Amino acid sequence: MKKWIIGILVIIICAGTGGYFYLKPKAQETSTITRTQVAQKGTLEVKVSGSGSIAATNSEDLMSETNSEVDEILVSKNETVEEGDELISFTDGSDSIEAPFSGTITSIAVEEGDMVNQGTVVMHITDYKNLETTIGVDELDIAKVKVGQSVTVDVSAFPDTTYKGKVSEVSKEGEVSNGVSTFNVKVKLNKSNNLKVGMTTESAVLVQKKENVTYVPVEAINTSNNVKYVIVNDTSSSNSEAQATTSTVEVKTGITNENYVEIVSGIQAGQQVVLPQIQSSNTNNFGPGGNFQMGGNFSGPSGQGSQRMMIRGGDNSGK
Repeated sequence: MKKWIIGILVIIICAGTGGYFYLKPKAQETSTITRTQVAQKGTLEVKVSGSGSIAATNSEDLMSETNSEVDEILVSKNETVEEGDELISFTDGSDSIEAPFSGTITSIAVEEGDMVNQGTVVMHITDYKNLETTIGVDELDIAKVKVGQSVTVDVSAFPDTTYKGKVSEVSKEGEVSNGVSTFNVKVKLNKSNNLKVGMTTESAVLVQKKENVTYVPVEAINTSNNVKYVIVNDTSSSNSEAQATTSTVEVKTGITNENYVEIVSGIQAGQQVVLPQIQSSNTNNFGPGGNFQMGGNFSGPSGQGSQRMMIRGGDNSGK
């Protein structure tokens, strides 16, 4: 009887050991991918972005300038008026209240026969044809922003339409929050078709633009001891066979944006620069019953491997 029990235990242990090695993930396989890109020549733009919302350029409370009795209200709510139109008259012959600019009467706070005191708000007027958006710009970028610069404005409500505008005002005082200072920048829109006050916006101010310059991806720039350099792919011909080699070339850079940096000297357009390598690793795990199961950051259908991607390289500062 004891031998029979011992035999069963041996079978269970062997089965468990085999299952462990069967289910154990296979060794991770890694490969390194070398990337290159050709230096381009063209127009390079630098933009400063910020979010905000649509507001009317002109929106004002209209107040009584005297203590008088309202004689006649000459407009109604939501009526459109022109600059200089008479809006309210008074029984004592005091100067009538006129529209300071063209717009829409959005509210009326008095009625005919009411006594009003000097400074009393009697109505509100808003100009919906001239709209603007105010964005917050980081203190590190505000020095680049000037009145008159061109702006592209994306409105969340109309994702397929891009609006244009110009910087109309740059605040001289910043607002500090969590140790970071931002400055308000007003952007006057060229056209306001379909736009409504309160719609959210994302604006990009064009602060620098250079044409006919050579540029490469920011990640192609390496720095060592304050010297900037790129790694260039050189192709030489030996015994009628092309052989690729690399060389380090010191460069001087100019303007830069989020993606590209200008090359002032060192290389020319058409030369191939080496970008940081990508290390690719594939991990294949098998689950119970031989079903293939994935690991890694990206998942997919059963039976397909998953892949982790990691970029490595030196100091790629583009400044």
